[in-house]
Amino acid sequence: MAVTLEQARRVGYTCLKALLRFAFMVANNLVAIPSYVLYLIMLQPLRMLDSESFWYIEGVLFKWLLAMVASWGWWAGYTVVEWGDDVKAVSEDEAMVLVNHQATGDVCTLMMCLQDKGTVVRQMMWLMDHIFKYTNFGIVSLIHGDFFIRQGRTHRDQQLVLLKDHLEKYYRSRNRKWIVLFPEGGFLRKRRETSQAFAKKNNLPFLKHVTLPRLGATQVILKTLVAPQENGTPAGGDTVIKESKAKGLQWVIDTTIAYPKGEPIDIQTWILGYRQPTVTHVHYRIFPVKDVPAEPEALTDWLYQRFIEKEDLLTHFYETGAFPPPKGQTKAISREMTLSNLWLVGIQSLAFLSGGMWYCIFQYLYHCLF
Repeated sequence: MAVTLEQARRVGYTCLKALLRFAFMVANNLVAIPSYVLYLIMLQPLRMLDSESFWYIEGVLFKWLLAMVASWGWWAGYTVVEWGDDVKAVSEDEAMVLVNHQATGDVCTLMMCLQDKGTVVRQMMWLMDHIFKYTNFGIVSLIHGDFFIRQGRTHRDQQLVLLKDHLEKYYRSRNRKWIVLFPEGGFLRKRRETSQAFAKKNNLPFLKHVTLPRLGATQVILKTLVAPQENGTPAGGDTVIKESKAKGLQWVIDTTIAYPKGEPIDIQTWILGYRQPTVTHVHYRIFPVKDVPAEPEALTDWLYQRFIEKEDLLTHFYETGAFPPPKGQTKAISREMTLSNLWLVGIQSLAFLSGGMWYCIFQYLYHCLF
């Protein structure tokens, strides 16, 4: 079929836009990430004198870096609509966030939609595949104290021991509050067939939109971060969020990400922006951690139930374009998540000004020494 002039122009414009966005992203990384590292090197004396203030400043810089990543999607028209419980109500408490995993863009989506949740972004810890350690953002995550987990049966036991040690060493000492993990252990497209075979063998539900989660990391987090008196047994019915002053992990936030037509956004699309503007939908459900069982078998059943519910949520979304209303209600309420363009421009400008400042400093030192 012949390509019309209008189609050629459209393709040319898309390619040019992608090239310019990629160039901006590279420049952004070349100034923002080294600046983050250099600022923290300069602040090492403060770390020895006042560790709490040091990690507060690091958290602010970390949030700004994540806002820069969010801006790439925001300016391409990749926005977020939120459903379910309002997680701002527990943003100052400790929480574990369980997320379904479809593509690399899931992380970018979370970086965006958590920006307006108070101190959450600067005080959160991420559990991610070890391969991310070798990306451009790896050095930032290493400094921040995120945990890189190596997948595979041969590494599983060792990784859980390392995770426990990591949490004990860094979580409270750096005043972390939220910890984010993807219990499925990989992308949906890679794990779906294996998960369905396991479900069939063990008489478990057949899932298409999620996979059966793995218990290990979730169990370690609960054992390590939950105050012993908070563990209990599952409670039936709807969850009523009440103020809690207990120490330790207080909430589990079950987070479900849905893309229109089930077509996830990957990191390449997020950066290059060649896909049409897309609204990603994020559903939250909050559980008090005291209602989460501690025993492995009961915890496995509880975790499986959460992902069975995710399957139902996503099935309803793909059929109707919306998440179902909570039990006892007739209408689901959605909230459009927004970011301030002025704030994003300010952060980007600060990054480039910082890069220029460090360049001038090193040029001065070079001329002084040589």
